[in-house]
Amino acid sequence: MNTDNVDTARGRVVVIGGGIAGLAAAHRVLRAGRSVTLLEAAGRVGGKLHAGEIAGVPVDLGAESILARRPEGVELARAVGLGDRLQPPATATASVWTRDALRPMPKGHVMGVPGDPGALAGLLSGEGLSAVARDRELPPAELGDDVAIGAYVAERMGREIVDRLVEPLLGGVYAGDSYRISMKAAVPKLFEAARRHTTLTDAVRAVQAAAAQAPAGPAFAGIAGGIGRLPLAVAEAITAAGGEIRTDTPVRGLSRRPDGWEVRTDRGALRAAAVILATPARPTAELLAAESPAAAAELAAVEYASMALVTLAFRRADVASVPAGSGFLVPPVDGRTIKASTFSSRKWGWVDEGAGDLFVLRTSIGRYGEEEYLDRDDADLVAVSLRDLGDAVGIAAKPVATEVTRWTGGLPQYPVGHPARVARIRRAVAALPGLRVCGAAYDGVGIPAVVADGWRAADEILATPTPAPSTVSDE
Repeated sequence: MNTDNVDTARGRVVVIGGGIAGLAAAHRVLRAGRSVTLLEAAGRVGGKLHAGEIAGVPVDLGAESILARRPEGVELARAVGLGDRLQPPATATASVWTRDALRPMPKGHVMGVPGDPGALAGLLSGEGLSAVARDRELPPAELGDDVAIGAYVAERMGREIVDRLVEPLLGGVYAGDSYRISMKAAVPKLFEAARRHTTLTDAVRAVQAAAAQAPAGPAFAGIAGGIGRLPLAVAEAITAAGGEIRTDTPVRGLSRRPDGWEVRTDRGALRAAAVILATPARPTAELLAAESPAAAAELAAVEYASMALVTLAFRRADVASVPAGSGFLVPPVDGRTIKASTFSSRKWGWVDEGAGDLFVLRTSIGRYGEEEYLDRDDADLVAVSLRDLGDAVGIAAKPVATEVTRWTGGLPQYPVGHPARVARIRRAVAALPGLRVCGAAYDGVGIPAVVADGWRAADEILATPTPAPSTVSDE
C-alpha cells in the first residue's frame, strides 16, 4: 500500500467529507501551504450541490443558487475560476400559491415578517391584515435567549402571516416547521433587532435600513451550467495544487495519537497532524463517540428533514399557461403536496438557452415530519407534482422527461436552543487538539454560510502549532 514519508504525514490535514464545507476547508488549508487529503464516502464530491441533466438539458439537481449578498460563496466561485460564469436570475418575481390562487410575493419583508402591513394586501385576509397591524399596539415582548420565530411572529402579528408567508419561506430554506425553528439561528439579525425595538415592525424596518446600506447588486447568483459546477471546480483546484481527494472512501474510525490523529478507512489507516470533520451531524457523532462523548451526544440530537426534487421537461408549446416569474411557494396550511415550484427556464438564462424547444421546471416535496412522502416511488412523486402544477398553473401536458432526486436527511433542523447546542459542541471539540468540525449543521445551511464555516475550521487548524514529527508512516 502507498505510504507517506514522515514529513508529509507530519503536516498533513485530513478533511473528512467532500461537500462544499469540506472542499472549502481543504482548499483553504492547501492555499496556506499545508498538505491535504480529503476523504469522501460517496462516489462524487459536492453533496447537495449536484449538476445533472434532463432530456439533454443541463440542470441543477440540488441547490440552485448562492446568496450573493453574503460574499463567501461568490468569493470561492471566483477563486476557482468560475467568476465569468456567475449569473443573476433572469427574473426574481415569485408568487405564493395560496387559497387556490397565485398571489404576488410581497415586498418589504424579512423572511416573511413585514415592515409594512400594506404590502400584504391580496395575500392575507382582512382579519389577517388587522392582526399584523396590531403589533404596534402590543407591549414589548421578552424574547429571552431564543424563541421560535413562528410562535413569536404569531404572537405579535397573528398566525395568518406565519402560515401564509413565513412558513413557506422558511420551509424553502430548512424544510422545517417555523413554529419550532430558532429565530436566533435562522434570522439572527431580526432576532437582535427585536431585542432592541419595542415592536416587531420597527425591528424589521431596522434590519431593512441596515441592508439598504450594503452595496447594490442581485441578492442571488447562479452559475452557468449549474451550482453543481462549484464543488467540481474546487476539487479540480485542490488536485491541481497537489492535494489529494479520495472518493468511495468512508471513514470507519478516528483516534488520537501523541503526534496527531489516525483516520481508519476500508483502504487502511492514515496519519494526520490535524483533522477537519465536514460530515453531517450523525456520522460526526459516531466518529467522535470515543474521543468526545459530550460532543457526540449533542451532535446525535441534531435532527434532519428529507426532501425530494422533481425535475420535469415539457415541450415549450405545451406549457404556455405557465405565468411569468421564477416560480411559487406553497404554504403547508393549504394542504398541497408540493412546497414550491421553480420555473427553471424562466429563472435561469443558461437553462433557457440550453433547453431549445423544451421548458424545464421543478418541484420540491417534503418538510420536517413528512418523510413518508419520500417512501413513494418516483412515478408517484411525478404524478402528485403534475396534479399540483395542473391546479396551480394549468399544466395538462405530459412531460417528455422526468428526474427525481431524493435528499434523505439532507437538511439539518435549527430548533429553539440550536445556537446554544452549537456552542456546546464547539467547546467540547476545542478540547481535542488538531480537530475541528464544520458544515450545515452549525451556523447556516446556505452555501455562503457553509463555506464560511469551512474556512473558519481551516483557519483554526492553521493557527494550531504542528505536532512533533511522526515516526510511523501510513500502513
